[in-house]
Amino acid sequence: MALSIFGVMIVLLLLGFPMMIPLLAGSLIGFVTLFGGFGQLDTMVQQILAGIRPASLIAVPMFIFAADLMSRGQSAGRLIDLVMAFVGHLKGGLAVATASACTLFGAVSGSTQATVVAVGGPLRPRLLKAGYSDSFSLALIINSSDIAFLIPPSIGMIIYGVVSGTSISELFIAGIGPGLLILLLFSIYSYIYAVRNKVPTEDRASWRERGRALRRALWPLGFPVIIVGGIYGGIFSPTEAAAACVLYALILEMVIFREMNLKALYATAKSTGLITAVVFILVGAGAAFSYVISFAQIPQQVLAAIGIDQMGGYGVLFTISVAFFVGCMFVDPIVVILILVPIFAPVVDATGLDPVLVGTIITLQVAIGSATPPFGCDIFTAIAVFKRPYVEVIRGTPPFIAILLAVAVALIFFPQIALFLRDLFFNR
Repeated sequence: MALSIFGVMIVLLLLGFPMMIPLLAGSLIGFVTLFGGFGQLDTMVQQILAGIRPASLIAVPMFIFAADLMSRGQSAGRLIDLVMAFVGHLKGGLAVATASACTLFGAVSGSTQATVVAVGGPLRPRLLKAGYSDSFSLALIINSSDIAFLIPPSIGMIIYGVVSGTSISELFIAGIGPGLLILLLFSIYSYIYAVRNKVPTEDRASWRERGRALRRALWPLGFPVIIVGGIYGGIFSPTEAAAACVLYALILEMVIFREMNLKALYATAKSTGLITAVVFILVGAGAAFSYVISFAQIPQQVLAAIGIDQMGGYGVLFTISVAFFVGCMFVDPIVVILILVPIFAPVVDATGLDPVLVGTIITLQVAIGSATPPFGCDIFTAIAVFKRPYVEVIRGTPPFIAILLAVAVALIFFPQIALFLRDLFFNR
C-alpha cells in the first residue's frame, strides 16, 4: 500500500499538480484501502478538520497579515534604513546590513518568502550598484531569509509545535541563538567576500543621520518588543501576540505613517487570505495523510528499514537532519513538517531527545532546504521577484549553504546554542 500511495503522489507532482492534490489523493487511497471502500471517508474529513482545529494555528494568518502590512507600508523600509545607517560604511557593510535587515524583518514576519520580497526588493539594486555580483546578492538575500524561519515568530515552529505538541513559546526562544549565530557567520563571510573582491565601502552616515534613522525606526522596532517581550513577559500567548502585531501594524501604517488607505488594506487582507487558505489546506491534508501512514504503521516500517532503533541520540538527530534537508529541497517546508514529524515522533520519544532541540534542528533544516537546489521554494520566489534565470539565482548559494549546514551540525553537538535561552527563561 505504501508504494501505491507514494507512487501516485509522485506521479501527480510530476504532472504539475499543487502539493495539496497529491496529499489529498494519497490520503484518499489510504482510507479506501485501509477501510475497504468509501464508507469511512467521513473519518478522513474529520481528520482534515482536526488538523486545522488547534487554536495556536490562528497565529499563522495574523503573522502573515502583519508582515504583509509592513512590507506594503513604511515599516520594512525604516528598519532597512536603520541597519544601513550603522553598518553600511563597513567593509562588506551593505551585505551585513542585508543579512541584518532579514533578521529584523524575520522577527516580525516569520516567513522566508515574505523576507525575500520585503528586504530583497529595495536592497538588491543597492548591492549591485555597490559592486557585489548578482549571484552573491541573490544568494545572500535567499539564504539570509532562512533566519526568518528561526527568529520568532517562526511559522515553521508554529506548525511543528502544533503537529508535535511542543510548546511554541519554548520553540520561539530556542530559535534566537541559532538565528543570531547564522547572522554572525554570514556577516564574516560578507566581509571576506568584500575584501577579496575589493568591493568599495559606502559613505559613513553621520551621527545626526543615524539618530534620524533610529527615530524613524522606533515605531517598527516595537514589533519584536511585542512578540518577544509580550510572550516571555507573560503578557501574551503566541496567538495573542500575533493579534497584537496586526493591531500594531494597522495603527502604524494607517494612522501614524498614513501609508495605507482602505483600498490598500483590502488588497492586503485579500492577499493574506489567499496565502492562509493554501497553508490551511496543506495543514488539513497533511493531518489526514499523517493519520493514514500512522494507521498503516508506515513510520515503523521506514524506521526499522534504516535501523534507527540501533542509533544513539546523535545518529537519530543526523538522520532527522538529512531527511528534512533533502525533503525541503523538493517539497514545501510545511508539507515536509506535516509528513515527517509524525514518522520520527516515536523514535524521538524513545530516545529521550529534547523536543525543543529537535524542533529547532528541524526548523533550521527545512529553512536550509527551502533555499537549496533543485526545487527550494525560496529560489523560485527569487526568480519570480527579481526576474533572473535559475542558474544565476543558485550560483552563489554553496558557501551560504555550507555555513548553514555547519550551524546545524553545531546544534547537534552543542545543543545549548538553542537551549540556553530556553532554560534561562523557563527555569529548566
